[in-house]
Amino acid sequence: MLENSVWRQYNKENNFREKLSQFCSMSSEDIVSDDKVLYGILKAKLTKKELKLFAMDSANIAEDEMKKEFSLDDEKFAQAKFNLYKKLKQDKTRLSFKESTLQKDEEY
Repeated sequence: MLENSVWRQYNKENNFREKLSQFCSMSSEDIVSDDKVLYGILKAKLTKKELKLFAMDSANIAEDEMKKEFSLDDEKFAQAKFNLYKKLKQDKTRLSFKESTLQKDEEY
């Protein structure tokens, strides 16, 4: 499952649930349980570049390599990472990852 995803290009396992719970300050039990659904939500909430940056940063890729990949200087790279993790911490993004929110949406 999700073998050809951006996440799997840089990470050996589908451990994005743990990374999301870490950055969103949520328990992994509260996050949507289906990996495909969760990854779909993640793709919907982040731009392609943000998703790729999140995957690369989570895989501990060297910053110089990430800067080269995105063609960013030090300042713009730092700003891109700041914006990514700020977005993940926003309530409107965090709530979309919650299992209880997903169930309520399906009822309507």
